[in-house]
Amino acid sequence: MATVPDAVPGASTAAAPAAVGPAAVGPAALQITPDDEVKRVRLVQMKRVATLMLVGVAVLFVVTRFLESRYPWLGFVRAFAEAAMVGGIADWFAVTALFRHPMGIPIPHTAIVPSRKDRIGTALGNFVQRNFLTREVVSGKIAAMQLGNRAAQWLSRPENSRRLARHAAHGLSGAVGVLRDDDVQALVDRGIVSRLRRMQAAPLMARLFELLTAGGRHQALLDDALRLAAKFLYENEAMIRERVKAESPWWVPGAVDSRVGDKIVSGVEKTLVAVAADPDHPLRQRYDEAVDRFVLSLRENPETIARFEQIKLDVLAHPGVAEFSREVWGDVKGRIASYAEQVADDAEQAPDQLEQWLAGLGHTVLQDPVLSAKVNGWIVEMVAYAVDQAREEVATLISTTVAAWDAHATSRKIELQIGRDLQFIRINGTLVGGLVGLILYAVGLLLH
Repeated sequence: MATVPDAVPGASTAAAPAAVGPAAVGPAALQITPDDEVKRVRLVQMKRVATLMLVGVAVLFVVTRFLESRYPWLGFVRAFAEAAMVGGIADWFAVTALFRHPMGIPIPHTAIVPSRKDRIGTALGNFVQRNFLTREVVSGKIAAMQLGNRAAQWLSRPENSRRLARHAAHGLSGAVGVLRDDDVQALVDRGIVSRLRRMQAAPLMARLFELLTAGGRHQALLDDALRLAAKFLYENEAMIRERVKAESPWWVPGAVDSRVGDKIVSGVEKTLVAVAADPDHPLRQRYDEAVDRFVLSLRENPETIARFEQIKLDVLAHPGVAEFSREVWGDVKGRIASYAEQVADDAEQAPDQLEQWLAGLGHTVLQDPVLSAKVNGWIVEMVAYAVDQAREEVATLISTTVAAWDAHATSRKIELQIGRDLQFIRINGTLVGGLVGLILYAVGLLLH
């Protein structure tokens, strides 16, 4: 009969430290749960029941074998006991062979769990990877959970939004507290300024002008410019006339100067009105052509490209850029520290902007079905993508973790989990074997 030791290796506080992977020295100790002792006691009790049943039918077989000659009807009992004993021994062998060599004899294809532990770990990892960590399974489960709606409901509660805002404030305050200003400045230089230096300015400006001119937006800018010019002309009409008079020769009569000034002002006004009123005015067409030539020059003219690159480098090299980034970082750091000090007080106070924004975000998601569906979809995609990227690593983790376990400790651990149920196989084998033996004995008598 297989026995179970009173303690599983690794349960003692003096046990060897557990390994974290195959590279660790020695086998890894399995984690012992608080109910392992309860399972061990129940397993021992069930083993005793199965063993006592086997011993009982063995004794019954011996007794009936000696008394059968005097009481022939005991042949039925003897046949039952004989077959039950065979069935019980066979199932004891089968159950015991899973975890150890029966009676310590190294019979082939016994001690299956400890001898094939690594193969079992690999198979288990592959099974989990192919049947649980698939995009379809994970997506369906996450979608059914509606995590976006749950998060929005949680966030919409004032106490939760306040708690999250305070945690965020303390976390950010601690993070900015350990960052040195020089390190942040170096990070800005490496991550932003250096990237701007590598990025060509002229194509970017060309793209910007294309966006501005798409759909005739630049014509709207021209209309604004025309209105400003008309306003300027109206407000400075007297100055223009005085300028014309001052620039004319001394011998030109004043009446002529006034006439020339009137012509200039009137001509400019008529031109501005005509251009503003006529979408197909030649000046507008020339304006379109000038903008197109400028965009093309930004894309293809080496001199224009080089000139914009130099302008960009001059701007980035200006001390004001570094000073601006320092001022921005100082302002951000000060605001975070100030906010953290405000929320440090546990006294009840009116919700601040961050709390209101978080709570408002939750309410918005709950009240907008389209946005709610998008949020749930984003969560499903993120989780499914993460699982899809990590599924092979999870399978490898399972196989390497099982491989690092001690073979005999693993066998005992698994026996603790399922051994009690396996004892019912022994009990059923004893009873079923006995019934089959009884039936065969009865059929034999009928055919005799």
